[in-house]
Amino acid sequence: MTFLDKLRAAERRNGSLLCVGLDPEPTRFPARMKGDPRRIYDFCAAIVDATADLAIAFKPQIAYFAAHRAEDQLEKLMEHLRRNAPDVPVILDAKRGDIGSTAEQYAREAFDRYGADAVTLSPFMGFDSVAPYLRYEGKGAFLLCRTSNPGGDDLQAQRLADIDGQPFLYEHVARLAQGPWNLNGQLGLVVGATYPAEIERVRALAPTVPLLIPGVGAQGGDAVATVRAGWRADAPIVVNSSRAICYASDGEDFAAVARQEAIRTRDSLEQAKR
Repeated sequence: MTFLDKLRAAERRNGSLLCVGLDPEPTRFPARMKGDPRRIYDFCAAIVDATADLAIAFKPQIAYFAAHRAEDQLEKLMEHLRRNAPDVPVILDAKRGDIGSTAEQYAREAFDRYGADAVTLSPFMGFDSVAPYLRYEGKGAFLLCRTSNPGGDDLQAQRLADIDGQPFLYEHVARLAQGPWNLNGQLGLVVGATYPAEIERVRALAPTVPLLIPGVGAQGGDAVATVRAGWRADAPIVVNSSRAICYASDGEDFAAVARQEAIRTRDSLEQAKR
């Protein structure tokens, strides 16, 4: 089963477009775990168990683990996901982007070491920095396209004078992901929820690729506008919410409240499809 097949199956099975982001910040953990990076796995595993039947995907952010020297806990969490949520794909949010030989090592990290189903990448260094990831059959890669941070305008919203029609850089990335770079149907695009008009533009340029859309929840993205701009019956979107779910409560009921917030977000996304 390819990554795209797994994504579509999870959407149907769980009736969901919601991706649960796992960004563990020990300072925000409930009292019995608070400030203890040794409890990262315990916290994340509890969130996974509370939301596994509600998600189209999970998205652990590698920096939140590496900053606390918790890569071993990330490995353990990936094993937990494969064991307890085997039908929900896992996107490793790493945003890698380097020359081919180094990219080969990053691809091994994502797919061999951690066993991720997909990874986020920066396309800035060109196709040879993306190609090593596409050699892993059935795996996926999401290219940064139109990100939700204000500084995204610095490059993504600049026009390319040497390309016919002088498209914005993000438009050119979308065309590459839909066309010549997407050799085996493994590519998707990252488009921020804070820019619904750009989501709609990217969907027009890349009508069949999956879109990973962060920014709903704590970053203020509009769930309804996001779905209406990007979702198509034959082209999935993966709408990520991290902090709004993981830190919905700082009490001992954190997992139960995270589930309630996930249900609320999932249902609002589903209603927007109608």
